[in-house]
Amino acid sequence: MATINETKVQQILTALKKINYGSVLITIHDGEITQLDSTEKSRFTKTKPVKS
Repeated sequence: MATINETKVQQILTALKKINYGSVLITIHDGEITQLDSTEKSRFTKTKPVKS
């Protein structure tokens, strides 16, 4: 297992702290972190029309 550089750890922690709903994806090649993707979700509730 390769050592993880502090900058990468900080970027991962920052991504986790910023997100309320969604996902953080860490891509690894040859035992090294090569990419970090975060996707935030926004959900809206459907309102029912008011009958008169």
